[in-house]
Amino acid sequence: MILSRLDYCNSLLAGLPASATRPLQLIQNAAARLVYNLPRDSHVTPLLISLHWLPVQARIRFKTLVLAFQAVKGSAPGYLQKMIRPYKPARSLRSATTGRLIPPPTRAATRSRLFAVLAPRWWNDLPVEVRTAECLSTFKRKLKTHLFSVYLSPLP
Repeated sequence: MILSRLDYCNSLLAGLPASATRPLQLIQNAAARLVYNLPRDSHVTPLLISLHWLPVQARIRFKTLVLAFQAVKGSAPGYLQKMIRPYKPARSLRSATTGRLIPPPTRAATRSRLFAVLAPRWWNDLPVEVRTAECLSTFKRKLKTHLFSVYLSPLP
């Protein structure tokens, strides 16, 4: 129940600083402690890992990238599909099969929170095996695994 409320329209929060999403993260942390009936000062990262919950920033990125995947595959609404442009080189190159997107011009994209700016940037940062997934369920599984390794990996 709590996670569905945290995820509701969270892609609108894409690109905001951590200070803006911190209240949502505190709610998620409290929910994880509630599930395990632990005190307020207990560490949350092991709880999130055992519950398979991504932190709020990663959940926002996950939702934005799922929308980008649907736009690339043609199953998203038309207005989202118009914002996403797949990279197609003029001649035959190896990079044509990597599933990259064309980012908008850098001047317009420096600090923008627009879907048309963030989605291609985040998409191109993904590993090739995630970007080139054939179906939505495979993409979601690979993306969640990747985001877990990025956001919840143990420190060396």
